[in-house]
Amino acid sequence: MLEIALIRTNADLVKAGLKKKHFKDLFLVDELLQVDEKRRKVQQSLEEIRGKENILAKEIGDLFKQGKKAEADEKKVQATGLKEDSARLTGELADLEDAQKDILLQLPNLPHSSVPEGKTHEENEVVKEAGQIPDLHENALPHWDLAKKYDLFDLELGVKITGAGFPVYKGKGAKLQRALISFFLDHAIDAGYFEVAPPHMVNEDSARGTGQLPDKEGQMYHATVDNFYLIPTAEVPVTNIYRDEIIEERDLPKKNVAYTPCFRREAGSYGKDVRGLNRLHQFDKVEIVQIQHPDRSYETLESMVKHIEGLLQLLELPYRILRLCGGDMSFTSALTYDFEVYSAAQKRWLEVSSVSNFETFQTNRLKARFRDENKKVRLAHSLNGSALALPRIVASLLENHQTGHDIRMPKALVPYTGFDRIN
Repeated sequence: MLEIALIRTNADLVKAGLKKKHFKDLFLVDELLQVDEKRRKVQQSLEEIRGKENILAKEIGDLFKQGKKAEADEKKVQATGLKEDSARLTGELADLEDAQKDILLQLPNLPHSSVPEGKTHEENEVVKEAGQIPDLHENALPHWDLAKKYDLFDLELGVKITGAGFPVYKGKGAKLQRALISFFLDHAIDAGYFEVAPPHMVNEDSARGTGQLPDKEGQMYHATVDNFYLIPTAEVPVTNIYRDEIIEERDLPKKNVAYTPCFRREAGSYGKDVRGLNRLHQFDKVEIVQIQHPDRSYETLESMVKHIEGLLQLLELPYRILRLCGGDMSFTSALTYDFEVYSAAQKRWLEVSSVSNFETFQTNRLKARFRDENKKVRLAHSLNGSALALPRIVASLLENHQTGHDIRMPKALVPYTGFDRIN
């Protein structure tokens, strides 16, 4: 959630940032400022009345002590009028505060100055491309056919049990899942992240705190009886660990890593992009989250990018890093880098990770703060990244490392799988 003080003092800057994100309802900024002005006036009037109430209460007490009951009763009539005015203004203030918050929740985060102009994926900036794209043999197979050949996962069985987008992993396919999860967790822990195992469902406050509500309500599975949401990513429960917390500056950054299954409805997905493991409703992911000092958050973002890049290098996968343009960024992000790996059999790039700095957008919603060296309480910055999401990593590992008679495992992964080849 944007800070009202920023909008109040830099409305044109805010509108320019929202426009860069291709946000259409710019009129909401002016509407918000009008509500904010009314709210401040009502608050000022309420404070003045409460001040008068306090003065009157003291005067009434003094008059009773002096035995001046008649004068005290006259003052009590005045006090009753002030009390009625106070109650009315308190109600008006609550309504205006709700209206202000409702508008703020509709405004996306502002993009960082380095975010390129653009609206679609094609306009994202390629920051780096690395790794060798394999020259596969003539009869190379996409991962969904490799899965059938080596009995690694079963999409049709998942349809029988649940529905489309819920694969059943089998044999070495299931073991590869476990191996990758442990591989990613171990490398994050070695990098100083503290592992947590959070709930896989969250309440409405948690979903709103990280920006999934109201922006992505239709993309989440909702357990309506209890009003819980199945998590779309571990970012949601892990970041909410710090909701309504004040952290001492010396204890920053807070670095957490978590493995969770992730659940996404992905409404409207169809076509070649959803074949095999390309797009699922349930998948496994290891997520890294940091709560950091504002002065160090962009340095931290770069270190998180390096961490994810190192994982892809160890997995011997060709990859590229994209800086997302304004129109392709998420509602909550100030700056996002996407990682894509090349799928040699499909001959296309597949997104496997997003790493983002949200600045104070999430922490303002969460009231996740820190106390600086001057004892001032300030909003922290929050960051997170996939390190990594498994489905497309598995797809790329199978496709890029196929030899025609088996599938080779990257050397760094063999201690986790217990096998160096799938055959």
